[in-house]
Amino acid sequence: MSDAYCSDCKRQTEVVFDHSAGDTVCSECGLVLESHSIDETSEWRTFANESGDNDPVRVGGPTNPLLADGGLSTVIAKPNGASGEFLSSSLGRWQNRGSNPDRGLIMAFKTIATMSDRLGLVATIKDRANEIYKRVEDQKSSRGRNQDALLAACLYIACRQEDKPRTVKEICSVANGATKKEIGRAKEYIVKQLGLENGQSVEMGTIHAGDFMRRFCSNLGMINQAVKAAHEAVTKSEEFDIRRSPISIAAAVIYIITQLSDDKKPLKELIYAMTNMSADISVATGVAEGTIRNSYKDLYPHVSKIIPGWYATEDALKNLCSP
Repeated sequence: MSDAYCSDCKRQTEVVFDHSAGDTVCSECGLVLESHSIDETSEWRTFANESGDNDPVRVGGPTNPLLADGGLSTVIAKPNGASGEFLSSSLGRWQNRGSNPDRGLIMAFKTIATMSDRLGLVATIKDRANEIYKRVEDQKSSRGRNQDALLAACLYIACRQEDKPRTVKEICSVANGATKKEIGRAKEYIVKQLGLENGQSVEMGTIHAGDFMRRFCSNLGMINQAVKAAHEAVTKSEEFDIRRSPISIAAAVIYIITQLSDDKKPLKELIYAMTNMSADISVATGVAEGTIRNSYKDLYPHVSKIIPGWYATEDALKNLCSP
């Protein structure tokens, strides 16, 4: 029960809602304060142990402008029981006779959604990947290509365009068996096709080492002070001509920061920590141990200018191991 103003009682009184009639009634004088109210709450409750066949939802998903029918087509489900099987087989044959031009797109969008969920990506990246795939598919030139690699490449490009880049290694881990080489080829193919469509090069966005820093530091369980120092250091490193990939620079900066902290981590453990999506350090980045050493060697002459002065003293920097 809740309180409402009753015109007969001239004060706030407790009211009772009659769900069957949709009336709001004063509990003291019985006056109907409101009639035929619309109950906007759900008319059912769904429990976890119920099977999927008992789903009472009678509406579909949201509209999708990338599909020909907007995603509003009707699919005949299979009922239970013997008569239901006969009805389903009859109607199912008629339904299958009508070819759905969006069937391939729907399956592709489901695959992209699954990969996005496994990587923890936001909906805007998933929608951008769907749009990229739709544009490539409309050109009718992707037949015969590795579909898993093509979808993974769309997701990789979408991440870069939305300024939330992921490494090819991370994309490859959810790509249903597609290799890094196949994803790379698919990415080049998509960029070429989109460039031909627009008549100009496709904007991919610039990757910075700082884009990976927070995720890598989180995987390593670094304290906030070390994370802040790593961000400042990787930003400073962009002022120098260090010809290494952003991922290698990020790995080398974290290695330096951890060696300057009390929580020192061995290099071998660092390599396996970069792309681990859980607290445990178990997944490798694809960055070779030698590559991290070479990146550290390139950063070493600039450590006094890269590492924040509030984080490490000059004596601590001098104690860093020589590359």
